[in-house]
Amino acid sequence: MITDIFSPSLLEPKTGLNSPAPSYPDSFWHSLYLFNVSRIIITCGLAIFAWSFQYSTLGSHDDTLFFYTASLYLLLSCLFTLLIKLRKPDFNWQLIQQVCADVIFICVMSYASGGLAGGLGILLMISLAGGGLISKGKLALFFAAIATIGILLQEIYAFLYIDSYTPQLTHAALLSMGYFVVAWLAHRLASRAIASEKLAFERGIDLANMAQINQLIIQDLQEGVLVVDKNGNIRQSNQYAEKLLNLGSQFDYFEPCNLADHTPELASRLSCWRDNTNIAFDLLRLPQNNTLVRTRFISIKNNPHASVIIYLEDTSRFQSQIQQLKLAALGRLTANIAHEIRNPLSSISHAAELLEEDEHYAGNGSHSEIDSNRRLLRIIHDNTQRLNRIVQDVLQLNRRDKVKSEIIDATEFIRHFVNDFCLTEKIDHTVFQLDTTLDDSTCRIDFDRNHLHQILWNLCRNAWRHCRQQQGSITIGFDRCSHSNSLCLDIGDDGPGVPAHQIKQLFEPFFTTASNGTGLGLYIARELCEANHASLEYVNLENGFFRLICKDASCHV
Repeated sequence: MITDIFSPSLLEPKTGLNSPAPSYPDSFWHSLYLFNVSRIIITCGLAIFAWSFQYSTLGSHDDTLFFYTASLYLLLSCLFTLLIKLRKPDFNWQLIQQVCADVIFICVMSYASGGLAGGLGILLMISLAGGGLISKGKLALFFAAIATIGILLQEIYAFLYIDSYTPQLTHAALLSMGYFVVAWLAHRLASRAIASEKLAFERGIDLANMAQINQLIIQDLQEGVLVVDKNGNIRQSNQYAEKLLNLGSQFDYFEPCNLADHTPELASRLSCWRDNTNIAFDLLRLPQNNTLVRTRFISIKNNPHASVIIYLEDTSRFQSQIQQLKLAALGRLTANIAHEIRNPLSSISHAAELLEEDEHYAGNGSHSEIDSNRRLLRIIHDNTQRLNRIVQDVLQLNRRDKVKSEIIDATEFIRHFVNDFCLTEKIDHTVFQLDTTLDDSTCRIDFDRNHLHQILWNLCRNAWRHCRQQQGSITIGFDRCSHSNSLCLDIGDDGPGVPAHQIKQLFEPFFTTASNGTGLGLYIARELCEANHASLEYVNLENGFFRLICKDASCHV
């Protein structure tokens, strides 16, 4: 992430409060190093040319002076290389020393070659151009003035000490003008380079700001965002996506995490979408945390086989909002039920009891009339009790917003539950079979105790109703879910299972296959599971069983 968009400019040297001299970027020193390398190459070329070609104009006046000057110039250039590596003295001082050395040695070699007629004065233009560009134009005119003074002094000295020497004043004047022209061009080029570099730096700041703003927007999105390249590697993600997929520290741009290795279900959907962008997907349950998400895929370059943006929309947030609306409506509904149904229901039940106590219906009349009346009274009692159970079940839905989560030892809780269930329903304990491979210390779940009791009671009562009602008919097993921090609690029986055409209706309210059932048991069980951030589903394997997936609290204890 970008921490400071207004970083020090590369156009100016970086200075510290305790630094005795300004610190220049590595690019400055690298340019000075290349400038010195060119000096070494030119010096070697001059020395070799003068030594190899006896009748050349180089060193024509004093070849010994020329050779020793070139040799000393070469040694000094090598020393400059060492000083550049050490970065001592300061950058500006080294640049001034090198250009001044160029002026001195080239002027001496020009004198040894018979003055400006030898043509060595032109080499100073290379030095002036390089020095002016490296100094960003600040010292270009200063270097041109030094070169002009050097050439004029060399001409005066040659006129005084070389016999029959004709001063090349016109040549010297043209060279001096050329030096200042080169210096001016170097200054202009450096100014343009500075302006371009400043513009590039400002554009870089703008891009950095834009990248930071985009990153903040992505991080603030209420849905997970993944950027996946054509090879399936995760190139970018926001914190919400990392939380949903448990990416954590696994994500690295230079060593990206492969989506297929981490979440194969999502990678499979991406592969299907690449083949058909119009395909519609159902909700995806992430194995990492058992979260239901809605997936959306968007190609970056209008090419589904290139990089793709994946949006992961957590449906629990919307379900929570919907649930709040449902709870508000449910509160009003239960109040109406309590007023509109329970009061008339109690009146009907009380009237039936009075009718049963009536002497005429109790003992008088024919036997056929008595049996008929008793049968009618029994129908009234049965239906009033059924209506009362429906009212109680609906009222239980209002309890789901009062969740009191606690850490529960699953093994101990199930053992106590089986005892209570068998005593209440008058069932032998051998009907239940507990199956687990986990230690008691690792079977801890985060759940509301009363809600869990109600859920298991509804599931076990259904299992008892449809099983063979023999030893080991009902199986309760729990294990840790793969690829997630959750525990799976399975409740199954040895009954015939649920017909395939009824599976989709299992958790619908008021759907029942029993003549005296309310059809609210499984619906209430799932609602209570969702209130505890758990899930309840029917697994259609062999005889089929119900699976409760809840938080594994042992991972946080």
